Amino acid sequence: MRILFMTATRIGDAVLSTGLLDHLLRRHPGASVTVACGPAAVGLFEAMPRLERVIAVEKRRLRLHWLALWREVAATRWDVVVDLRGSFLSAFLRARTRHILRGRRGGDHRVAALGALFGLDPPPLPVVWTSEAHRAKAAHLIPPGPPVIGLGPTANWPGKVWEPRRFVALFDRLAAADGPLPGARAAVFAGPGPAERAMAEPVLAALPRGRTIDLAGKLSLAEAAAALSRCALFVGNDSGLMHLAAAAGAPTLGLFGPSPPEQYAPLGPRSAFVCTPETVEELTGRPGYDHRTTGSLMGTLSVESVYTAASGLLARLPAPLAAQ
Repeated sequence: MRILFMTATRIGDAVLSTGLLDHLLRRHPGASVTVACGPAAVGLFEAMPRLERVIAVEKRRLRLHWLALWREVAATRWDVVVDLRGSFLSAFLRARTRHILRGRRGGDHRVAALGALFGLDPPPLPVVWTSEAHRAKAAHLIPPGPPVIGLGPTANWPGKVWEPRRFVALFDRLAAADGPLPGARAAVFAGPGPAERAMAEPVLAALPRGRTIDLAGKLSLAEAAAALSRCALFVGNDSGLMHLAAAAGAPTLGLFGPSPPEQYAPLGPRSAFVCTPETVEELTGRPGYDHRTTGSLMGTLSVESVYTAASGLLARLPAPLAAQ
């Protein structure tokens, strides 16, 4: 049995689709899977069981990336085609069954919309796949010692970025003698590329020397997932890393302002989110707003409110352990 799973370009949306893919693997234990996704998301699937191959779909002008994908998959007779991109291509493939996601279901969470494609309620939560090598590298980078607070100060557009100085102030409070994670170390995460690294640099420069682990832009997605699973807490902007942390099982607090948490909050019993006092509509309805160029809209999200939310998340979980 052969399954074609066409998922997102962006890392966050691709992470949110992993629960549905895991459901298919369990539902069809003899199947092999081909995944088509954006180049940035390829590493999510490298340790997935029964993976036949991953096809990186790089966007091209005039939608020619779909023609390139067609050449890769048209010759195969598929048992199941899952198209989360709502493309025209999937309708013309030779397939026994097709599941094509078209549009969105109102304001539902993205994962609920994916689950509805197969009538799954509740929908399956995102997962991560890591190998022994990924976990060994994570253990080397985050050796045993005091608990680790993961920080994700980056995002794919500037309006979602909380100020670096506030990440540092939050860490200082969480790791203080009277904080919920006294003596904790900091691990700073970021995606690949100079732009992500530039967003992380001010945080790295201000954190305590000797208690900071610089992982910004240095890990594959599977390695990052393994490292995130060793964190006692992860606090980050709404981003792919935030979703990866939640899927990896780290207690995860997402920071939201101009993006809707009802659609993109981190999911799971070890996750929570905190928002700016203003609504998404109030933030994005300002004159001249452009998500590509408008600067941070997270200025009214205070350190105190994030600290309170993080402390509340940790309080409802078992006592955090040192990195093992």
